[in-house]
Amino acid sequence: MTNITTGANYQTPQKSYDKWWQKFCLRCHQEDQTPSWEPAWWGRVFPFPIFSTYRQSAQQLLIIMFFLLSWGILYAEIGEPVSLINGEILSMTLLVIVAYLIGWLWLKMTTLPALIGMLLTGIIFQNAGLVHMTDNYRKLNQELRKVALVIILTRAGLGLDAKVLRRHYAAVLQLGLLPWLVECLCIAITTRYLLALPWIWAFLLGSMIASVSPAVVVPCLFRLKDEGYGVAKGIPTLLLAAAAIDDSVSVAVFSIILNAMFSTGSVTWNIIKGPLSIVAGVLLGSLWGAMTSVIPEKGDIYVVPLRFLALFLGGLFSLFISSLIGWSGSGPLAIVSSGFIAAYFWEKQGWPVNKNPVSNIFRILWIFFEPILFAFTGAQITISDLNPEVVAMGAVCLIIGLVLRIISTLLVSFGCGLNITEKLFIGLAWMAKATVQAALGPAALDIINSGNSSGNPEELVYAEALLTVSVLSVVISAPMGAIFIALTGPRLLSKDETTRSSDEENGHQTEMSSIHF
Repeated sequence: MTNITTGANYQTPQKSYDKWWQKFCLRCHQEDQTPSWEPAWWGRVFPFPIFSTYRQSAQQLLIIMFFLLSWGILYAEIGEPVSLINGEILSMTLLVIVAYLIGWLWLKMTTLPALIGMLLTGIIFQNAGLVHMTDNYRKLNQELRKVALVIILTRAGLGLDAKVLRRHYAAVLQLGLLPWLVECLCIAITTRYLLALPWIWAFLLGSMIASVSPAVVVPCLFRLKDEGYGVAKGIPTLLLAAAAIDDSVSVAVFSIILNAMFSTGSVTWNIIKGPLSIVAGVLLGSLWGAMTSVIPEKGDIYVVPLRFLALFLGGLFSLFISSLIGWSGSGPLAIVSSGFIAAYFWEKQGWPVNKNPVSNIFRILWIFFEPILFAFTGAQITISDLNPEVVAMGAVCLIIGLVLRIISTLLVSFGCGLNITEKLFIGLAWMAKATVQAALGPAALDIINSGNSSGNPEELVYAEALLTVSVLSVVISAPMGAIFIALTGPRLLSKDETTRSSDEENGHQTEMSSIHF
């Protein structure tokens, strides 16, 4: 179909590609799913599928331009004493751009999560000497990771469907809390004796490692859902809700323990402050989320950007202020609570939980912060400085924790209406770690490097062990989880060709776009 005015084409490709090289190219370049516009010369100069479509090429180019513009803004604002070409900001920007591109290729070529490629890119850059961050830029890295954490937690809150929680509250709580608790205890006990971590450091590590990654699990689940697996019992929706609770608890407990470790106040007050911070976070976050349903007014033409800013800036305020006043556990819970309550009231006003425009903005933001989070986390790993014993024993601890998590999922998911094969599938899918580990893994090391610790040299060793095990957890469990989901799903889940949950349909369309365009 040709536009007479511009001479441009509106493409709706429906061709079949049978040649081997075309099939190979289609692993990286997919057809547009809706009618798309392109310049008349595009198809001649950049034929599909050798090159991607105009829409996809424009999206990738725009993302890279945004990264470069961000670098330019930072350079203008911060300035550097060294030349522009060799500057740290430039090297960090190139790291993020390369991580994004390699993650995209990794996803297309292997179908494994892009974040694995991004993490490995950061490790390669660091160990090849292509990036070096001084204290000033390490501080910038810390702040960017906090922004990424706000996006992760807000998305978790916005993805919680109150109707699903009411219908399956027992299953969601069992799957979201009990396997997490078992793995947390397992990691704490094994690292206490195999890595010689003090108990409080061991529980800090356990609270972080036990978190499941929806960024890995959900896209893999929806590939199965497209073929009808698990649809009849709503397994993808159930796991998404449980994962949101799992992540929220993990971040809150981690923050409470970390704050208790490095705070200087009374021990009794620090113990009392933990439960108080949970209550305060949930209460204040709920009030803020409810406020967004009436302010701004729902008919305002700017209601979408204003609601986004309310949640995003409110989340940043919660996280930064709670850390500043020593109530770190309340910030993450306030973020999740505000997203959940906001989505609940917005649904009553006509915005679906998994497909409202504010959620879409957060998904777009995640496209930019995903490579920042994983590339910078990988860039903190110097292979020559790693303790081989920590790597070996850390891997043993992780494998023991994963096995016990699978077993615990089989045992605790009673009364959920699931058969034994479906429970086994959930246990295998529940293995994948990624986002929370990348966001929280360097947190203790950041505090020590900034001089806010007691100065005990052993603390540095413990913090480096935490970072090493957190990176190991992503490298080991993320691909394993994705592979197990792909291989066992068709064998362990029942196939339904006709049943389609509207919630899952909405979730599929948006979650798949949350990884990459």
